[in-house]
Amino acid sequence: MTAPVYLVDDDAAVRDALSLLLSTVGVDVRAFAGPEDFLSALPKLAPGCLILDIRMPAISGLKLQERLTGSGVEWPTVVISGHGDIEACRKAFRNGAIDFLSKPVDEQDLIDAIQKGQSALGRAAEADAERRETMALLAGLTPREREVLSLVARGFATRDIAAALDVSPRTVESHRAAIGAKLGTTSPAEMTRLWIEAESAA
Repeated sequence: MTAPVYLVDDDAAVRDALSLLLSTVGVDVRAFAGPEDFLSALPKLAPGCLILDIRMPAISGLKLQERLTGSGVEWPTVVISGHGDIEACRKAFRNGAIDFLSKPVDEQDLIDAIQKGQSALGRAAEADAERRETMALLAGLTPREREVLSLVARGFATRDIAAALDVSPRTVESHRAAIGAKLGTTSPAEMTRLWIEAESAA
């Protein structure tokens, strides 16, 4: 397990017990006594998995989860509760929780949930790296090449692109060759995928 785990629980005994458990299986765990402490530290924290107690003074685990999601922090979250609140469970999952565990927390269930969260973080990191690579490739295109690529992505054939841009088909083919060299593919389908991916990331 490589990504850190952030445990937010106002019960010191629970924090100590879960921190000890996770550290024994190689998890880099950092505990916080409440949402306020966690939010204060958040700007300096690397992406990780969250373990949130559902009932805490001032800001509940669900409210914290909602606040984080609203600000674009969508880290895998495990919600724990000692109250067996089914409605709270539903809300937690609607907010994107990957698991909901009742206290006393089963050790294996918690470890399994954290492993699930670690896998989700890994997939998100890979997708982000691919998006950055795509944006870097497209940044190397000239304005005219971007125009041509946008038309390729819309399914235009060379002759149609030439008519739309008022240039010769040979010029379009020259642009397509340059685009293919810069993007590392001459496949219209792959060019379209890269263009759509860049548009969705913009």
